[in-house]
Amino acid sequence: MIEAIKIIKNPRITEKASAGYAAGAYSFEVAPSAGKKEVMKAIFEIYKIRPVRVNILRIPKKKVFSKGKRGVKSGGKKAIVYLKEGDKIDLI
Repeated sequence: MIEAIKIIKNPRITEKASAGYAAGAYSFEVAPSAGKKEVMKAIFEIYKIRPVRVNILRIPKKKVFSKGKRGVKSGGKKAIVYLKEGDKIDLI
């Protein structure tokens, strides 16, 4: 269970991700070293639901300018997890 929590950092609650919940697609931030098989196992360990498929995407770094200072928002990796019809994950 501890390894699963290290792989799945937290769910991504955004407007675009919320639109996918009805279709059974959930979005999570994952560790940079995580692969599809590892994410599938971690989702099963945490939520006891077996995903149908997983897509993994890289989030690029972004330049930001806030309060008169320049900076960089770190990127990362996200996983979109697709579930069978009828299955759902309660995120809140």
